[in-house]
Amino acid sequence: MVLDGHRAKADFALTPVAKRMINVNPNTISWIGLILAFLAGLLLYLSGTKDEWQWMLIAGAIVVIVSGYFDALDGKVAKLAGKASKKGDFLDHVFDRYADVFMIGGVAVSAWCNPYIGMLALVGVLLTSYMGTQAQAVGAPRLYAGLLGRADRVVLSTLFPIIQFIALCFGDGTIDIFGYITITWLEIMMLWFAIVGNATAVQRAIVTWRNMSKE
Repeated sequence: MVLDGHRAKADFALTPVAKRMINVNPNTISWIGLILAFLAGLLLYLSGTKDEWQWMLIAGAIVVIVSGYFDALDGKVAKLAGKASKKGDFLDHVFDRYADVFMIGGVAVSAWCNPYIGMLALVGVLLTSYMGTQAQAVGAPRLYAGLLGRADRVVLSTLFPIIQFIALCFGDGTIDIFGYITITWLEIMMLWFAIVGNATAVQRAIVTWRNMSKE
């Protein structure tokens, strides 16, 4: 699942709104996306604190996708308005990392996830992004290659809370593996982030190393 390579296909949903917001400062849109990411993480965390708050899984999923939309919208507005800049690109990357920590961290420290799995998921996600930008820092092309890009994380972070909520409607929301291991649907998502995220980071490191070797 590699959605980052298909970002152009989302233009139909971004361009009309971006044209209407062309007079809005792109940095303001970035701030809105970051605040929504924090709210999403908070909702996902709180959803596991009380049974009557499990509906926050759905609310959190909705806020995740809206946050991701604003994250994509700021760049589109900047391009249409001719306001694209290195400072804006830097701010966008910084906010993206904070957004990742807020949203994935909210699950990592919640009742839905083993904290060790959560920690590995955060490491995988942050290293994936780091390897992509580090390639650019050493003069190689910015890397989006790999199995886990930011767009993939946003989509999965939207789908799995919904799946978790549905599972709770028909049971205790867990999966029993061979009668020895009990795991939640959100833990499955976090395991994917942990395993595939770190694999993507290694993949990007290898690609960058090979590109540098050609110089």
